[in-house]
Amino acid sequence: MTALGAVFRPQLPPERLRDVARLADDAGLEELWLWEDCFREGGISTAAAALAWTERMKVGVGLLPVPLRNVAITAMEIAALHRMFPGRAVVGVGHGVQDWMGQVGARVESPVTLLREHLVALRALLRGERVTTDEQWRYVHLDDVGLDWPPATPAPVLAGATGPRTLRLTGEAADGTILTASTTADGVRRARQLIDEGRGEAPGGHGSHRVVVYLLTATGPDATRRLHAELADEGLQDVPDLGVAGDAGAVAKAVQRLAEAGADAVILQPTGDEPDPEGFVRFAAEDVRPLVR
Repeated sequence: MTALGAVFRPQLPPERLRDVARLADDAGLEELWLWEDCFREGGISTAAAALAWTERMKVGVGLLPVPLRNVAITAMEIAALHRMFPGRAVVGVGHGVQDWMGQVGARVESPVTLLREHLVALRALLRGERVTTDEQWRYVHLDDVGLDWPPATPAPVLAGATGPRTLRLTGEAADGTILTASTTADGVRRARQLIDEGRGEAPGGHGSHRVVVYLLTATGPDATRRLHAELADEGLQDVPDLGVAGDAGAVAKAVQRLAEAGADAVILQPTGDEPDPEGFVRFAAEDVRPLVR
């Protein structure tokens, strides 16, 4: 069955997270996702807090921008989450927004190369291996590095992707892929094809590969206006079948279209001006979830 979740958008102040997370957990929402957007809220700090405030819900971070992070620190933080909250943390990494990376002096010449090196090293560290990188590696440099406290159970690493090269890379080097809310059902199908091409190149093959898709969602009396305004702000107003506005039935049908196209999890992304974040997660858990197969 397709997993359903919702996004706590970082446009909200971090002190709002506690109430939203607890309500989502109590309402039966399966997953709550957080973003490490510059220059708002840290992904690991907010994830740790949300996991501590809740009992059963998974908490996703989609995503940590790798140019900002030494891979050893990323591994240490992810491992700690998995040891403290087994099976409940879902962490993704990615290129980050290149303009933001430039603002902090972290932009690199080849984002795909950096992401590949980061993924390979990160997954090895989380498997409990000691890692010394090849001298030909361009960005990630480790010399006999291993975690004292690696995860006690497998810790899947997801990666965000939009372009063909990165989608193939996530298939080859990650355990799952995160697709943005600018992805239609046809886009999910194309992404799945590219991911599968990458999986075919993976050394030793891969197990299952989880595809997570954000779905821009608006509900309530002014839902259509808010949805169209956000799409226009992103320059996506002319993309057909993107996002959904309406009641639980309309949202469930949009979720189902993405699931049938290959999404394993659909995460409802409220508009940036969503007036009732708590009500939104309750709507996802109590109204939409029962209608999604």
